[in-house]
Amino acid sequence: MVRQVIGQPRQAVETLPAYRPGKAASQAEEEHGITGAIKLASNETPWGPVPAVTAILAQSVSTINRYADHRAAALRERLASWVGLAPEQVTVGCGSVGILQQLFLSYVDPGDEVVYPWRSFEVYPVFTQLASGVEVATPLVDHIADLDAVAAAVASKTKLIVLANPNNPTGTARPISEIGNLLQQVPNDVIVVLDEAYHEFMNPALGDPVTDLLPQFANLVILRTFSKAQGLAALRIGYAMAAPELIETLDKTLPPFAVNGLAQIAAMASIDAHDQVMERVELIKAERSRVVAALRDRGYVVPEPEANFVWLPLGQTTDEVHLELERAGVVTRPFPGEGIRVTVSTPDENDRFLAAL
Repeated sequence: MVRQVIGQPRQAVETLPAYRPGKAASQAEEEHGITGAIKLASNETPWGPVPAVTAILAQSVSTINRYADHRAAALRERLASWVGLAPEQVTVGCGSVGILQQLFLSYVDPGDEVVYPWRSFEVYPVFTQLASGVEVATPLVDHIADLDAVAAAVASKTKLIVLANPNNPTGTARPISEIGNLLQQVPNDVIVVLDEAYHEFMNPALGDPVTDLLPQFANLVILRTFSKAQGLAALRIGYAMAAPELIETLDKTLPPFAVNGLAQIAAMASIDAHDQVMERVELIKAERSRVVAALRDRGYVVPEPEANFVWLPLGQTTDEVHLELERAGVVTRPFPGEGIRVTVSTPDENDRFLAAL
């Protein structure tokens, strides 16, 4: 049978690398003929939302026949009050990654350069190619972003700088003061995107860009999410903080009703239950310390983690170790030839990982 070609995708799309999410435990069970596998591959919280969020979601299901507020005005107001900004400095989107795509749509023309340290979040090169931009990747040093190299890479065609802090997948983070030093070297017409999906898991001593940087730099956009610490990954809700002019531009590329009604309700309830959320974060951080200590006691090199995962730079043994862990029922996230990323979970699941390793 001859396959009929219908339409011709853009060249940027035709050669686009597909984003690869972490493998599901059920898929690993099917592939290896095992049962009881656990997933430590996608940096999800091991628990559902806090009880107050679960309760309000159950009460709100009857409203899903109606469209939610496209602008999520009530949530913006709540977010702004929570972080100490004006409502016009905040926007929301379909996860922080959805807002990141809006930034590329808003600012990157074909041939424009996008600078980011690498290895980092895999969607950065995907969005760059999708926008027909030019990737300018700067190497990490000891698994952490080299901000001097980032500053040196900025040129006349640079439109965006994207920094994951903490970095994914290495988990390392730069102090906010060092990012401020970078911003001082960047022209005002270059947008600096600080991707803080794992903000809640960072050491507070590293600083907060909302208070430390945003009042000084009109070209800074800070991205955060409710997917990780708050346990709302499936609802896809993220937010951005920036100068009003940048927020106004971002809102022009917000798809209609991108943030669903349940996500808006759950996000506001999560803000109200922030103390409970942070109690869970502290549990993860304590387990993170325990896992890192156990790994280092065995001689593994583990960069200092500031997220809810740890990075094992295994080099050429990565694929072999990842496969054997899967066969033992522990699903991690491999980066071939580089290392594996392991989500920090409950004590029982963390012990399973350590035993399997």
